[in-house]
Amino acid sequence: MLFASVGVVAACGTADESATVGSQSATDQLAAGVPNDRIESEQIPGSPNEFVATAADRVFFAVDRYDLTSAARTTLERQAQWLQRYPSRRIVVQGHADERGTREYNLALGDRRANAVRNFLVAMGVDSNRITTVSFGKEQPAELGATETAWAQNRRGVTIVD
Repeated sequence: MLFASVGVVAACGTADESATVGSQSATDQLAAGVPNDRIESEQIPGSPNEFVATAADRVFFAVDRYDLTSAARTTLERQAQWLQRYPSRRIVVQGHADERGTREYNLALGDRRANAVRNFLVAMGVDSNRITTVSFGKEQPAELGATETAWAQNRRGVTIVD
């Protein structure tokens, strides 16, 4: 039965595939015939992939702003809880901006965004020595294009687990 359900899910190629594959151990996935590149063995407690799956790794900002929205605070609360569960993990908070504005302006804005995330996590009880910040300004867009949709995806703070 397990082989049949994995086969059906794999054949469908839907979002349910990730949930089914992710709920099995790597050994069970191999036994079920799941290709190696689909095995989510990185979902180990305390791993970067578990962080992304349970806490989410990014928050978004309004145009020319670095204050945290309520949605951002909710995400950062989950990040803080995860970091408290794994006190040996360190993070790098990246600040990003959209393509509009000068390089210098966007580097400064990215820095303010990264520090807004850092300061919130510290206020939630995460040791400041575990957090490094870096600004990329507009240099590493998540989405290319000169549209509001692309710009909204690029105005972000991203937490990377070391």
